[in-house]
Amino acid sequence: MSNAITRIEVPLASMPATSYDILIGTDLIGCSGEAIAARLGLRQCLIITDDRVGPLYAEKTERALATAGHKVLQTLAVPHGEGSKGFATLEQVLTHMLQQKMDRGSLVIALGGGVVGDMAGLAASLYMRGIDYVQMPTTLLAQVDSSVGGKTGINMPQGKNMVGAFTQPSLVISDTDTFATLPHRHRLAGYAEIVKYSLIGDRVFLDWCRRNSSAVLQGDPAALDYAIAVSCRTKAAVVIADEKERGQRALLNLGHTFGHALEAAAGYGDTLLHGEAVAIGTLLAFATSKRMGHVSAEEAGLVTAHFEEAGLPISPPRTGASIDDLVQTMTQDKKATQGAMTLVLPRGLGQCFVAHDVDQDLVRDVLREALAA
Repeated sequence: MSNAITRIEVPLASMPATSYDILIGTDLIGCSGEAIAARLGLRQCLIITDDRVGPLYAEKTERALATAGHKVLQTLAVPHGEGSKGFATLEQVLTHMLQQKMDRGSLVIALGGGVVGDMAGLAASLYMRGIDYVQMPTTLLAQVDSSVGGKTGINMPQGKNMVGAFTQPSLVISDTDTFATLPHRHRLAGYAEIVKYSLIGDRVFLDWCRRNSSAVLQGDPAALDYAIAVSCRTKAAVVIADEKERGQRALLNLGHTFGHALEAAAGYGDTLLHGEAVAIGTLLAFATSKRMGHVSAEEAGLVTAHFEEAGLPISPPRTGASIDDLVQTMTQDKKATQGAMTLVLPRGLGQCFVAHDVDQDLVRDVLREALAA
């Protein structure tokens, strides 16, 4: 591998054998076979992708793997979008793995966005009780969030990612060249997650985002590389400290409890992308925290203004779901305990905390005000 890369180590103290590297740089798909061989040896590889990403990058990935000496099995492309993130597609993936006669030494390669990464990672964790997988995220959101940390899962009608497993990848390869084929709306969705990292613990990075959002969204190589690297380092540090989300890692879910409820109400389709839901959910978390006296109106307004200036949605979509429906979904969130609502809330800018047993009437008031806007 001759091109310059940023390498971030994710050393997991609880299970050193599952530690891995995140590679960030240009043309990494073209040398992915070499990178995988250097880290994991030559393998029998199966690429799982979707019907949008596959035509763009599957052949290039297959060629890179074969050139490095890997045995390449028949690529599987599932339908794109959150609608595929369920039991039916999971069964399709596992059946294909069996048909390709994969064994415990085989390697799954998740080539795509968060849906593909979550689905392929879960399939790898289940197949023969667990085989290795590599994340090759092709969206900004997946590069800064879902590809790192080992969360895999599928959705249920009752909530997002309700069935899954913590299964760390063996390697993450983030090729920033894929940004060129990413629609602007999906760039914005990924940018929302970048800002999230600044809000949970890095006010300096928040100020950088406010100055450089246009450069990131336009694909400036230096700005893009920096934003992805800072985001991955932040998430890696949290994952190292709390791999199974028993404490600090929950902070990474700022905006997600509101956001997941909105995604469920919207039917997990293109009506509301995950990053858009996180952006709206983050603003709802700030509105909740403002009512509780943890943030000022000025601080909440600053975040709202930045999202709006970047082009992100700042109000929930009209879905037909009632406020009670949204609250019910939120009480089924994975952080909830015995029906008591738990939210990640800001305490000023660049600092968050986990709030247990949040007053549901207060949350209803926040949702009511947002839906009336």
